[in-house]
Amino acid sequence: MHTLTRTVVVTADPDDVWQVIGRFGGLADWHPLLPPSVIEDGADPETPGAIQAFAVNGQVVIRERLLEKDDSRRMFRYAIQESAVPVSDYVSTLSVHPNDTGAEIRWAATYEATDALVPEIEKHFGDTLYAAGLNALKERFTLPA
Repeated sequence: MHTLTRTVVVTADPDDVWQVIGRFGGLADWHPLLPPSVIEDGADPETPGAIQAFAVNGQVVIRERLLEKDDSRRMFRYAIQESAVPVSDYVSTLSVHPNDTGAEIRWAATYEATDALVPEIEKHFGDTLYAAGLNALKERFTLPA
């Protein structure tokens, strides 16, 4: 089992951050690289079991299932159902935690993959997807000087 974690600290109240990022079906609302998702079968996007699909040029590129959502803990956990990236048992948690200067946003995952693919997965998910989303949030929540 491999792990992947990226974090950023912002100067904002954790509840304010959660109001922006706390919707499983709303990742594309704040993430600059993600296209809008479609929630399959008319499910409630905030109820565990809901599946969201992201498509590019009409082709579904990833499907994710919501496993857990807890607004009081400011977190949700989801699993990749289908992806072009060769991983299995991929479970990710997006969460917001109090920090001395505001809030820490943490995006972490565990997954199975061959050791040879770990650098590619780290780059794709950690250094590209996670980092772009976290950087956008840092910009959004940075107080003007």
